[in-house]
Amino acid sequence: MPVQVLTNIFIGVLWMFLQDDWSAFTFSSGYLLGLFVLFILRRFLPSQFYLFTLQAVVELLLIFIYELFTSSIVVISKIIRPKINITPGIFPLETSLEGDVEITLLALLITLTPGSVVVEISHDNKTFYVHAMDIPELSDSVLRSKDRFEEAIKKVTR
Repeated sequence: MPVQVLTNIFIGVLWMFLQDDWSAFTFSSGYLLGLFVLFILRRFLPSQFYLFTLQAVVELLLIFIYELFTSSIVVISKIIRPKINITPGIFPLETSLEGDVEITLLALLITLTPGSVVVEISHDNKTFYVHAMDIPELSDSVLRSKDRFEEAIKKVTR
């Protein structure tokens, strides 16, 4: 992907040289021309076309923001009650992701959602041990968000 971005920027700068006009509009038109060229040549490139990967990254970010807000609302509703009635605990969470980057990204995304923290990862990188603030309710939401995160991470990294 970095090679594709640099090639696209190079095509944009080369277009500015050929047009003999140093403006943002000329660079933008050259950049769009570079996108078109790279899109046509995408089957000869070793990795996926970088705009598809960029789209997958944006989708992952939007999923994270949605999960962040929904879990924040659940945690706030638990905290502002006059009597806190929670049952914290640790539960195992199986994953189908492979590779250190995918495992780390999923662990960080689960930890960043309020009410849950990844405490440990098993030696085979297939099981997370997650501490949740309220086991019956938050563990179900962590399981649902894990499935969404896994699909989005696979789109980004594979």
